[in-house]
Amino acid sequence: MEQILQQTLVSAASQLEQQLDSQINQLDNLDSDDIQNLRNQRLNELKELNKKKQEWLNSGHGQYSELCDEKEFFEMSKKSPNIVVHFYRDSTERCKIVDKHLQILSKKHIEAKFCKVNAEKSPFLTQRLRIKVIPTIALIKDNKTKDYIVGFDDLGGRDDFSTEMMEWRIAQSGAIEYSGDLLTPPDVAKKQKNLLQQQKKTIRGRQYDSDDSDFDD
Repeated sequence: MEQILQQTLVSAASQLEQQLDSQINQLDNLDSDDIQNLRNQRLNELKELNKKKQEWLNSGHGQYSELCDEKEFFEMSKKSPNIVVHFYRDSTERCKIVDKHLQILSKKHIEAKFCKVNAEKSPFLTQRLRIKVIPTIALIKDNKTKDYIVGFDDLGGRDDFSTEMMEWRIAQSGAIEYSGDLLTPPDVAKKQKNLLQQQKKTIRGRQYDSDDSDFDD
């Protein structure tokens, strides 16, 4: 097991070294005009991003808010192509758990509008988006409903899932930007990492036991 792990680490290090060498060679071949063009391109990208951020904030992004009625939802959808909307009911305790996570994510992902709708007070919108289970999160990308998070089944089927897990699941729809691994749920990845660390400790412990045995007479 330890030999396989070492081979994997050596292979990963070798690939990383090759990538770095390739990037260094590309930089070495740049002249002053190329460097200036890259700098100007990067500045333009930053200016465009800042402009977008300001537009998002002006449209109410960066906060988790409740919509009063269907009319407000349709007005908002004209300004915000990417929407994460939670259909809730006051009497459903799990909706409060969803609120907690979406409140955090709304500040992190200002590229999307995070909001909530009382399903009982908005029957037309609830029926139009085919909401059957509470809580349900509708994920809208480019003004099209791409996906739904129905209940907590996609979040591990438990109430104590992490905000990272909710973020990962929302990112499956493309409604928010995500730099992590979309193939592996973060809670699963964390367990795998902890298991690997435990295996390393076990291997080290066996090595120490083996070393100690050399001193036994």
